[in-house]
Amino acid sequence: MDSILSIHSILRYLVLLFGVWAVFNAITGVSSKRSYNGNDNKSNLFFMILTDIQLLIGLILLYNWVSNSGVSDLDMGTIMKDKAMRFWTVEHPIMMFLAWIFVHVSRTASKKATTDLSKHKKVLIFSGLALLIMLASIPWPFREVIGRPLF
Repeated sequence: MDSILSIHSILRYLVLLFGVWAVFNAITGVSSKRSYNGNDNKSNLFFMILTDIQLLIGLILLYNWVSNSGVSDLDMGTIMKDKAMRFWTVEHPIMMFLAWIFVHVSRTASKKATTDLSKHKKVLIFSGLALLIMLASIPWPFREVIGRPLF
């Protein structure tokens, strides 16, 4: 299971990289009013694909952790009182799932939008929100109790 956790930890950088790429393309597209091109579509698509893979790996890790750590035997009150348990069982999964939803909304909304400017705006809003949620929900090393190494 350590190898899956390592993959999940390393993959976060690819997810963030493609998220930044998608948002950067959207910002430049909105500011320059350029057409929504293949590069914009690819950045949005790859961001979604990597987020999907990351979600699947995260669900495997969550299931394994809940099954093997004894968390499933605890009541919610006990889990909510412990910062680390609350983060790993409630906060991180919910926030990352919400970010995953925003990534998919970004992809769908940009495909359904009729003008290039509206496509860029949809990606900027929804992928930007997803990226912010992801950044806030990652267990960065500087975060007390829940911090993890960068790699």
